[in-house]
Amino acid sequence: MSKVMIVTGGSRGIGAATARMGAAAGYAVCVSYLSNASAANAVVESIAAEGGRALAVPADVASEADVPRLFERVDAELGPIAALVNNAGVVERLARVEEMDAGRLGRVLATNVTGSFLCAREAVKRMSTRHGGGGGAIVNLSSAAARLGSPNEFVDYAAAKGAIDTFTLGLSKEVAEEGIRVNAVRPGVIYTDIHASAGEPDRVERVKGAVPMRRGGTPEEVAHAVLWLLSDEASYITGALLDVAGGR
Repeated sequence: MSKVMIVTGGSRGIGAATARMGAAAGYAVCVSYLSNASAANAVVESIAAEGGRALAVPADVASEADVPRLFERVDAELGPIAALVNNAGVVERLARVEEMDAGRLGRVLATNVTGSFLCAREAVKRMSTRHGGGGGAIVNLSSAAARLGSPNEFVDYAAAKGAIDTFTLGLSKEVAEEGIRVNAVRPGVIYTDIHASAGEPDRVERVKGAVPMRRGGTPEEVAHAVLWLLSDEASYITGALLDVAGGR
């Protein structure tokens, strides 16, 4: 029987690449998505076309009601979860801090931070040997922004990803004796649609000169790091923050 993986925000970008790569590695994959059903279903169909098992489930990861429903559906349709990729994330339009209001901050923190906590909570309840589970692994998607701060662009997003770094460290220690490894990947500037959400679709081209490797990264390059951290090859690694940022 296939191991089961949940990839939140799996309909595009890094999430979609991780879902496809996870399926190729033998996982049965749940792709959760907020609103773009056609994109999520396209990922599922591409996995099925290659002989894999996948399921698309709509869920707002910041919702106390939606997250348990997501995991319960996976329990019923795919089986016990072995891997969680906390990938769902949002940015708002580029702005300075003095231009941000509480509504914006609430939205950014709800998806990027609260969503990761809620999904990890449900995963731990199922994976932890303390709760009768068989262990597993969690990878949180942080960002190089957590180190760099993203001044004049999205300090709020950077702060949220800083929280994800701390969350990764704390949770990894909390569940290390219970068969669960928890790590984070911190991508740099990657060619994904998230830049368009910030109001600058060509942002990677603008900032790639500040990257020592002088280019943006691909979703697949990040997904390879995620899959490695989930694999048995990383069996003695927990609490790690792995930069995939071209040296930036």
